[in-house]
Amino acid sequence: MFNFKRHAVAAAGALALAATTLAVGGWSFGPGHGNGHGREVDLQLLAINDFHGNIEAASSLTWPGHTEPVGGAEYLATHLEQAREGERYSTTVAAGDLIGASPFMSAVFDDEPTIESLNAMGVEVSSVGNHEFDDGFEELNRIIDGDEDFEGADFPYLGANVVDETTGQPVLDPYWVKNFGGGVKVGFIGMTLEGTGDIVSKSGIEGLVFKDEVETANKYARELKRQGVNAIVVLLHEGGVPVAEDTGHDCESADGTATGMSGPIVDIAETMTPLVDVLVTGHTHQEYVCSVPDPNGNPRLVTSASNYGRVFTEIDATYDKRTKDIVRSTVVGSNTVVTRDVDPDEDQTAILDHYGPLAAEAGNRVVGYIAEDIKRGATRAEEFPLGSLIADAQLWNTSSAETGGAEIAFMNPGGVRADLLYAQGTPGEATYAEVFTVQPFANYVVTLDLTGAQILQALQQQLPSEGRSTTLVLQVSEGFTYTWDKTKTGTDQIVADSLSLNGEPIVADQVYRVTVNSFLADGGDSFAAFAEGENRLFGALDVDAFEDYITEFGTTSAPLEAPELGRITVVS
Repeated sequence: MFNFKRHAVAAAGALALAATTLAVGGWSFGPGHGNGHGREVDLQLLAINDFHGNIEAASSLTWPGHTEPVGGAEYLATHLEQAREGERYSTTVAAGDLIGASPFMSAVFDDEPTIESLNAMGVEVSSVGNHEFDDGFEELNRIIDGDEDFEGADFPYLGANVVDETTGQPVLDPYWVKNFGGGVKVGFIGMTLEGTGDIVSKSGIEGLVFKDEVETANKYARELKRQGVNAIVVLLHEGGVPVAEDTGHDCESADGTATGMSGPIVDIAETMTPLVDVLVTGHTHQEYVCSVPDPNGNPRLVTSASNYGRVFTEIDATYDKRTKDIVRSTVVGSNTVVTRDVDPDEDQTAILDHYGPLAAEAGNRVVGYIAEDIKRGATRAEEFPLGSLIADAQLWNTSSAETGGAEIAFMNPGGVRADLLYAQGTPGEATYAEVFTVQPFANYVVTLDLTGAQILQALQQQLPSEGRSTTLVLQVSEGFTYTWDKTKTGTDQIVADSLSLNGEPIVADQVYRVTVNSFLADGGDSFAAFAEGENRLFGALDVDAFEDYITEFGTTSAPLEAPELGRITVVS
């Protein structure tokens, strides 16, 4: 039997859920239950994931009938410090994507502000996530080690399953041992998801292989045990999704709706060696505290703390000095919302005060004007106006003979990271910071040759396949249309004879000039057809192409409007 406990606090005049707690044994201790004595001591792990450079306080969380401002490094740091009070055996950890796809203030300075913030916040170790590789492995090494103007991360970035394809050896530290003193040691194995190579630009990870998470964890758990480290925590940038049905995983989530979990983490947690005591996860941007049975059938805690520093996880457990291990039956986890009803941390305020004016100087430049909100879709499995606009911009940027002679452009939905809002600042003005936040990855636009058959293949690769379990709908430029018939199965859903360019059918053996970003050109997101494209011409940065388009077509007298949907005809 599992014991569950919810905690709530009054905030902003309404009741806001502050924490959910799950015990994986017969007894539930509240967060911060003391330091223990004698043979046993009380451990505390504080964890975040998917921070994505959100050092500014700009987020919120919504419950039924109530939305509350949350997050921000100033407030996260204070909450963490308050949670540590009185805890001798405490450490703060993370499960990847701390940087990458970041808001303008951090991204424009190559995420150095975020690393400075995390250093000051007391993060002691993190796994890498896929976004740590956005700018390539060389840049990740600079983030870790620093350079003459930047001190780098004070904490180790772990990547046990990131290996050199020639030597088979990890290119990052596979694990880190926290020695609390007094004979108390905890080992942390850090990994990113095995599929990282499919969702980052391949040019930046050449020579690297991302190995299976379970095999890797099992290997290094055995190695830690041989070193006398029996208490083991996995920091894994892969996750799941809480669901409102009983899946046998005894989950809790802040909105109170989830009782179970689905997603890749389930199989991983069910098959990973019982030597691992806790899994701290991420990647799916979900908030959950779950119990998933290990291969021996014993309950094991699996947690995730939402994203953007809006939530943090506290894990409390008893450590037995005789066995040098965590007493699994004592493990309890809770997720706490980072409210802003606490004093801001002074060190974090100083970091924001330093970088804020510098970012504003670069970001407040008006690049054009929009007539209305131009938004992303509710999911990545649909056509949406902002994706169409970006595809139009890339086609326009590369349509001349000198810039590529493009006839069609495609945009991956995951590369559109924010909405372009009419009243985000001065109504109607689109600033460079806003445009950059929409497209923060600094990909290049690439124009290449594809046959009509290859274009059809790329559209078919939008659908779930062996390489990807979800549908990702490519956003298409004006003039290109096709039909997606959901009443059919498999690749037949993309109606082959419906593909059309400016009203003319796409011909299977005819060559077309197609523009995509460099991520897609490398076959990212399992769009292998684009990787076959020949006669490549690399052009501008994608954000520059987008900026130039808004400047050209978004004037004060004729501001840009959201493109109408319908380039993709959907039959349900």
